[in-house]
Amino acid sequence: MSKENSTPVEKLFGSKTRAKLLNLLFDNTDKSFYVREITRVIGEQINSVRRELLNLESVGVVKNETFDNKVYYSANMKHPYAHALNEIFTKKVSSSKVSDVKGSSWEEYVKPVKKYLAGMLLTNRLPGQEGVDLLIVGDDKTKKLTHWAELIEKKMGKPLNYVIFSIEDFLYRKSVRDRFVLDILEMDVSELIDPDKLIKE
Repeated sequence: MSKENSTPVEKLFGSKTRAKLLNLLFDNTDKSFYVREITRVIGEQINSVRRELLNLESVGVVKNETFDNKVYYSANMKHPYAHALNEIFTKKVSSSKVSDVKGSSWEEYVKPVKKYLAGMLLTNRLPGQEGVDLLIVGDDKTKKLTHWAELIEKKMGKPLNYVIFSIEDFLYRKSVRDRFVLDILEMDVSELIDPDKLIKE
């Protein structure tokens, strides 16, 4: 890791992967994640993630539990430094990462998938609140929208509960007042791209 490309937090904690892991876990203290989910969200190699998880477990700031044959990792909020880490990563790293997306024009982020995307709705889901973070309507036959959603997830630095509908499926669900779709539309909206008024009339 070159010093020139390191953020102050990465320099402080000695590893880009370690800083990203701490950011993910201590910004989402009510959640647990399995290894491949972590690698997808933070965008680091699985071997690096496993190594740093072992390091963090050895000092007690991370704990794990097995469920359905998968090992899930989470922040150990009983550790003496847990609340200090929570303060560092929720107020310093996470908020800046979210602003990287929200502070920029969403039109710039849409450009790579503009011909596939019919509409997008980003909700302002609170921690622990049921629902969807990101609703995408468009043509995902080539998985372009799925890959794009994963990119947005990485930009935000946290897992997103996203759903992708084809235009036909979404309009049908909306017309029959599908409860799942209606619940999403009733949530607090953070960002909406809906040029043809498909999502919200």
